[in-house]
Amino acid sequence: MTTALASGTRPAQRKKPVFRTPRPEDGIAVWELVRDTPGLDTNSRYFYVLWFRDFADCSLLATVDDEIVGFLLGYRRPEEPDTYFVWQTAVSPRHGIPFLGVKLFEAAADRQRERGARYVEATVSAENKAILMVLKQYARKRSAEVADRVLFPSGWLGEGHHDEVLYRIGPLDRTPARQAPAQQPPAQQPPAQQPSAQQPPVRESAQQKENAV
Repeated sequence: MTTALASGTRPAQRKKPVFRTPRPEDGIAVWELVRDTPGLDTNSRYFYVLWFRDFADCSLLATVDDEIVGFLLGYRRPEEPDTYFVWQTAVSPRHGIPFLGVKLFEAAADRQRERGARYVEATVSAENKAILMVLKQYARKRSAEVADRVLFPSGWLGEGHHDEVLYRIGPLDRTPARQAPAQQPPAQQPPAQQPSAQQPPVRESAQQKENAV
């Protein structure tokens, strides 16, 4: 996972971001944000345009006044549809929105959780303490476990590249169901009348007396 979660601290620029699903035409602006963010793997413009055609439903943008100030790329794994993989994310530092990267990650992951995802995955460098904290915080808030293992060794990825360590969060519960109203105890019924111990004498009719003779 390539990520840049930094955000500036300019109070005048702190506006509430709007999260929305990306469109193919957003690919150029996202490519420019990646290009201007140190430490991110730069892909082609075509890559982002195509991604937002085929995987828009699993990705998310953060905008301020219709300007893209953050993005997240993700997808549901074909062989494990209940697993949501977060691949690349970054935010623009110049807007100074506190914890924008964290909010973007949580919003994207929760949206997939509501759609049936039970696991969230991301590959992270062991040195990337910021994103590790985000992953562990997300898991803790949702009472989920975090497992890690080396997914791709550095030798597969070219000179100077670190091991890609896979962090897997889950299983996640869906949005908590509404609590059923407490059942009221059944109303007490008045006790049934018990027959009296002394029964009134049975009077025989005249016909009954003749039959008895």
